[in-house]
Amino acid sequence: MLDFNRSRRMMSENDGGIKVQVKLTNEIDEELVYRGLINPEQVHTLETEALVDISSVRTVLPTNIAEKLGLDIRRYQTVSYVDGKEDIVGLSDPIIIQVQGRETRGGAVVTRRSEMIIGLIALETLDFVVDYENRRLIPNPKHPDYPVFRI
Repeated sequence: MLDFNRSRRMMSENDGGIKVQVKLTNEIDEELVYRGLINPEQVHTLETEALVDISSVRTVLPTNIAEKLGLDIRRYQTVSYVDGKEDIVGLSDPIIIQVQGRETRGGAVVTRRSEMIIGLIALETLDFVVDYENRRLIPNPKHPDYPVFRI
């Protein structure tokens, strides 16, 4: 279960963007390698910088990153932005997100934004917390060696 109270506390302390390096992999490609249907060299991967934004529930990919990863749009959904505006965006094929040696999997929202966003669900499943004082992302001090998430 997501700890939204922890997230709200962190949001009130947020005075600017924190960025992290991420490695993204097309999860369907990984599955095709596992099944012996494509070679490992054919797996779409990309290393990039991402903004950590706990006000975003989902991970957000710019269209150009989704294209570089060879992702398809699975369906469309209405989203609401912080400013109250709504838009219809694509939901992508699943991706693997690796940050600081930890990984999580799932689809992403694909938008016309110019930068990638790591949202709350990814942060919770990676078991990271935002250290606003030192402007960095750190493993949850309760589980520093490996991610633990609540079910």
